[in-house]
Amino acid sequence: MSLLRSAIQNWFLIGIVLVIILAKVSPNIGAKGGFLKPEVTVKYIGVSIIFFNSGLSLKTEKLTAALCQVNVHLFVQCFTFIVIPFLLHIVVLLLQTSPLEAHLLDGLRLLSCMPPPVSSAVLLTKAAGGNEAAAIFNSALGSFLLSSTVVLPLILGQMLRAAYKRKLERNRIPFGAIGSIVLLVVIYTTFCDTFSHREIHVEEMSLVSVVMLVIVLQAGLMMLVFAVSKCSFLGLQPADTVALVFCCTHKSLTLGIPIIKIIFGGYDGLSVISIPLLVYHPVQILLGGLLVPTVKAWLITTERFRYMYPSRQRFAQFLQV
Repeated sequence: MSLLRSAIQNWFLIGIVLVIILAKVSPNIGAKGGFLKPEVTVKYIGVSIIFFNSGLSLKTEKLTAALCQVNVHLFVQCFTFIVIPFLLHIVVLLLQTSPLEAHLLDGLRLLSCMPPPVSSAVLLTKAAGGNEAAAIFNSALGSFLLSSTVVLPLILGQMLRAAYKRKLERNRIPFGAIGSIVLLVVIYTTFCDTFSHREIHVEEMSLVSVVMLVIVLQAGLMMLVFAVSKCSFLGLQPADTVALVFCCTHKSLTLGIPIIKIIFGGYDGLSVISIPLLVYHPVQILLGGLLVPTVKAWLITTERFRYMYPSRQRFAQFLQV
């Protein structure tokens, strides 16, 4: 009985493992051009569902307040387009004398400049109970995708919420679970696409080194954002920290691959240059998904103690303990 209860409580983590196994067994089903057509179903329909779900579940006052959080928006945009490129440039310089292929190092440089994704950061922030409204704004702004797949579903969701607010609050629709299910679909199609890339030729040791490097970079960047965002002078709330951890460190594969193809179209090393981004994308989703329960538990604990210590000074002292 306790095993069943544990499985139910950790259904999302179990789901991540299962969808990765399914993707490995038959990647062509969920790969680009495959039976599920993720280039349409995930890119347009899936993203629309994500933002419609957010518009329906988010209180309008919270969304309005998030638009005015200039400190959060500046943090995300500066970290994404200034701090990460600077840090990865230093990493690439340090790796110049390493056995890694030059094209892979070029790929790391390009990776650092990519904008954030629209869907994954929002879904992970929502799943962890963070500032979903801020995640929506910065994901859309950073990706320059304030378009029909983002704005219209969000507005439609807000309109329906205004019309049926009491019914929605009374029936308690599981918006979080819906978002998590969509995220599992995103993870599945992402890994299908990753496992289906067999035409890329690179030394096995170089590929393993890139995977390990990306994992370390991703984890390091998340820890850096987490540590810096808790500094009291920034005036950020714990829920903001959760949004920042995911929004600041994620990179868009959907926009990244076309950008790389435009810059290096017809270049022989195109496939190798794409590897760091192709590796980074599934790592950010997998690592983010695995961290959701931990981040959510931290947020709940922090908010509880914040309620117990309403004074900012006393609460800051608690965080330092």
